[in-house]
Amino acid sequence: MNPATIVLAGRRGPAGCHMNKRPLSVTIVSWLFIGAGTVGLTYHATHFKALNPFDYELLGICLIRLLAIVFGAFMLRGRNWARWGAVVWIGYHVGLSVLHTLSELLMHSLLFAGIAYFLFRSRASAYFGGTTGNRTESESAVK
Repeated sequence: MNPATIVLAGRRGPAGCHMNKRPLSVTIVSWLFIGAGTVGLTYHATHFKALNPFDYELLGICLIRLLAIVFGAFMLRGRNWARWGAVVWIGYHVGLSVLHTLSELLMHSLLFAGIAYFLFRSRASAYFGGTTGNRTESESAVK
């Protein structure tokens, strides 16, 4: 193995010979998370009041919105934990929707299904460092 090769998230870095190209579906889902998190965080941050700066419900909502931004940004970088975090994040919203209208539950359920589909397709799994049938040099050396 070439010492100049950098291994990040199951892919070889710039000094390596190849890197998995990010699927367009992952890019779109990631930017949707970043956008939704940014819009939601901006909207809810305007509700902070000087008289009650530690409204814990509002802090929780803002934290959830911030998590969407973090998951989206790190999915763009190919981090598998961010993919799982994004699926849990939208799953949490499906759970919350049970307490609201049927149309909201259906919308969040459809979003959940679509996001899970696009993030767990074979190309996306390969991008996130899943098994593709190809072994890295270090895995081959173990055998």
